[in-house]
Amino acid sequence: LQIDQAIIAAFLTIVGYSLNDTVVVFDRIREYSNLFKTRPYNEIVNHSINTTLSRTVITSVTTLFVVTTLFIFGGEVLRGFSFALIIGVLIGTYSSVFVASPVVVELRDRLES
Repeated sequence: LQIDQAIIAAFLTIVGYSLNDTVVVFDRIREYSNLFKTRPYNEIVNHSINTTLSRTVITSVTTLFVVTTLFIFGGEVLRGFSFALIIGVLIGTYSSVFVASPVVVELRDRLES
């Protein structure tokens, strides 16, 4: 796979996409932290992930559907771009839900102790 301008554009798109997903989860964590001040922080994070999970999955699935269609029918010119987007959406969705939030919980626990 040759790295060209389309691949670089796909990587930059994925960075923005992943950041947006993470910001949505973190915004919900902030909202619930103010709303449920007496609950433990890890429960607030868990509740925040649960409430944003359907939005994250629906957004990712619809994006994957379109990008996979581009990969199959878009021709050779779009193949590298769409392949990078497919991999990036999968990794970005995973990291938004399963990596970023647990890291925040762990960092908060370390700072409090």
